[in-house]
Amino acid sequence: MHKIHSASLAYPHPSVRSARPRRSGTAAATLWQTACAVAVLGVALVAPAQAQAPALPAPETVTLDKLGYMSTFPPEGAQRVDLSNSYKYPQLRWAVQHLRELQPTRNIRRGGAVPSALPADPRPLGAVAFDDDKGQPITVDQWFTRTYTDALVVMHKGRVVYERYDNQMKPYTPHLLFSVTKSFTGLMAAQLVHDGKIDPEAMVTKYVPELAESAWGDMKVRDVMDMTGAVRFREVYTDPTTEIFGYSWSSGLLPRPPGYQGPTNVYDFLKTLKKEGEHGAGFVYRTVHSEVLGWIVSRATGKHWAELMSDNIWQKLGTEEDAHVMVDSVGTPLQGAGLNATARDLARFGEMLRLGGSFNGQKIFDKAVIDDTAKGGDREKFKMGGMAFRPGYSYRNQWWVLHNADGAYEAAGIHGQFIHVNPAAEMVVVKLSSHPVAGAGFTHPLTLKAWAALAQAVRR
Repeated sequence: MHKIHSASLAYPHPSVRSARPRRSGTAAATLWQTACAVAVLGVALVAPAQAQAPALPAPETVTLDKLGYMSTFPPEGAQRVDLSNSYKYPQLRWAVQHLRELQPTRNIRRGGAVPSALPADPRPLGAVAFDDDKGQPITVDQWFTRTYTDALVVMHKGRVVYERYDNQMKPYTPHLLFSVTKSFTGLMAAQLVHDGKIDPEAMVTKYVPELAESAWGDMKVRDVMDMTGAVRFREVYTDPTTEIFGYSWSSGLLPRPPGYQGPTNVYDFLKTLKKEGEHGAGFVYRTVHSEVLGWIVSRATGKHWAELMSDNIWQKLGTEEDAHVMVDSVGTPLQGAGLNATARDLARFGEMLRLGGSFNGQKIFDKAVIDDTAKGGDREKFKMGGMAFRPGYSYRNQWWVLHNADGAYEAAGIHGQFIHVNPAAEMVVVKLSSHPVAGAGFTHPLTLKAWAALAQAVRR
């Protein structure tokens, strides 16, 4: 069932509003736009979300139907979304469904095979009631609306039991996944480790000698995979000397400031980052680790990330639609934040994980790789990452592991993107959203309640 709903207004981005520089002229505009772009990358915006709950627009006021973005010929004035405003809110709600109209991308081909089956067994899960993180009653449908969800697909035992779309999203619409991208990169690397093509105990420089003078010069591959490598990568959105600005400019997320002399692609930018701390001491979430891991994967295989995605995953899954990934000026994919795909194809991917790596009559990952990921990482090291809103979690192969009684694990991206796998409940949930607040800390306590309610409901 494809239940299509809609809901939209111009509204300053709450998650970065407090960081807006108090300057005038071109410099102020550049810093503000870059701060907004940073929010989109998949970098953790945790502290602002936890410190004070922002005032959010009512979901029904920020639907694309109401806003009318890009709906006239040509779009004029407030209706236009382009690189100057696509990372502001609510323009972001349009941008996440239309990235390749704004940025260069590389296609991830599905191939010519008939799409694999997604049998339907609809259940009234939208009416399922549970208590939210404040102890107040809420239903799944209300959670859907409250969290600015664009698409939600729930699978149980291989069947689609609930499917809903909103905000002009359709079953065939690709959605920007932000840091869910990291989890694809992590599994690629884990499979190559299993195949003996990557040594997790080797130094990064075995595969990427260009990083010898960087933070990764004396770092093991395993520290990259689990984000326990020590790298100076600051995220101060009002200070253009911090590294997050260099990442934004080098990747091409926004136009570079006048007189810019820095790196003009992601790989050159990575070479500039230096060590800060002790490798292996603790988990610290850094998008740049995913870019390095993707570089290692391509070096070990001699193939572009998008080609590997198509050949090894997308075509074998029997997806319905092509996917695509944002690329920089020399075609480097953003392997930590740039993937775009449909909810139904992501549900196929999640079901493959639940089944231990096989789907559509194809072995896509070895079961040992899935098991290694699902077992999680070092929970004590994870505590050092400052993510108290993920209690009991760990991080392994660029996946978040809940360590709950059901053995659940998930891929997650800012603004509310998820592939959630619950083996014990035989459930997979895909949630694609365009929430005003980027950081997961603002919504994750409610998300955990929803996962538990859905797991209980499908078991009935």
